[in-house]
Amino acid sequence: MADPNNFSTVSAEDAAKFGFTREEMYSSKLAGTVTPYERHMVLRHKSYTDWASRVEEDRLPKLLSSALKSRKNDIPLKTLFTVTEGEESDGDVLIFPEMVKYKGLTGSDVDGFVEDVLVNGKPWASGVQETFTGSYVFVCAHANRDKRCGVCGPVLIQKLKEEIELRGLKDQVFVSACSHVGGHKYAGNLIIFSPDSEGKVTGHWYGYVTPDDVPELLDQHIAKGEIIEHLWRGQMGASTEGGDEKDEQKTLPNGTEVKESEKHEESTAQKTEGNVGGCCQVANGFSCCMTARSEASETKKSEETIEASGKTLTGRLTSWVESWEQRDVLTAAAVVGAVATVAVAYSYYRRSRRIKPCVSLFASGLYTPVFWSRQ
Repeated sequence: MADPNNFSTVSAEDAAKFGFTREEMYSSKLAGTVTPYERHMVLRHKSYTDWASRVEEDRLPKLLSSALKSRKNDIPLKTLFTVTEGEESDGDVLIFPEMVKYKGLTGSDVDGFVEDVLVNGKPWASGVQETFTGSYVFVCAHANRDKRCGVCGPVLIQKLKEEIELRGLKDQVFVSACSHVGGHKYAGNLIIFSPDSEGKVTGHWYGYVTPDDVPELLDQHIAKGEIIEHLWRGQMGASTEGGDEKDEQKTLPNGTEVKESEKHEESTAQKTEGNVGGCCQVANGFSCCMTARSEASETKKSEETIEASGKTLTGRLTSWVESWEQRDVLTAAAVVGAVATVAVAYSYYRRSRRIKPCVSLFASGLYTPVFWSRQ
């Protein structure tokens, strides 16, 4: 676990594997990695170094989390729940973007609090509502949940506090560690709740943040209300309409359009190129890519088999025809020869029939021979 005041306690091996120079840094597109929501409720609870892996399983966080789930359909605004370090202010609840605070929430208060504040949108009947101002930065440093956050978070907190003090902003910008916010692989992760140029409070999420980015976050985002585009993950209050569409375009407050999952679409297009029917979409753990390729392979094999069989059949047919032609020619020749033999024999037979009567008549003296020759 990293000491928030001394990063040297992190081993060189852990720093390389889980810190800002790890291999996965900047490997994923950030824009669009925040699930749309409309309200953020933050509970102050203990020191972040004491949180269990599932801090929501501690008594007060668990009661509040369970109440949110059970009343989910009754709460008009989609509410995200996060735990931040509390120490001497345990039980305080901060609500964004309303910028209101309730002090000293206990387990027995949870149901009434959820009913009044979240379901009915009214001040808590059993507590005093306070408003607060300034900019709030929550840095994920939940070491027992993910080591990347445990290594990167404390360093960012320390750097933020140093830069805030250098700028004389200690009474305007407040930094706290928070529990897991989703996207361990994007560590360092942080959320900034700060008024924009029009005074509207929004919560912007950043990922892959390093200590070198801290001055820019303070000078550009907090001071000017301008988004650091290459680190921006998304924001609170984004419309849920069409939120599941992969090609949805979001407009940053800077006026820049960010097309979500553009790299993913390009990658998917490259992967699906050449697949039968443009397949390669996974549903319920089943991918039709392998089936498509297998079917194509089987079809090709069948075609090759048919083609080979066709060639074999054609060769056999040709040989048979050639053999048949040879036999036919020989048979025809034999028939012609036989016909010729019969014709010659018949010719001699007729000639012999003509000569025989003449000889008989000549012998009887009744016929005078006349010699003739065939013309």
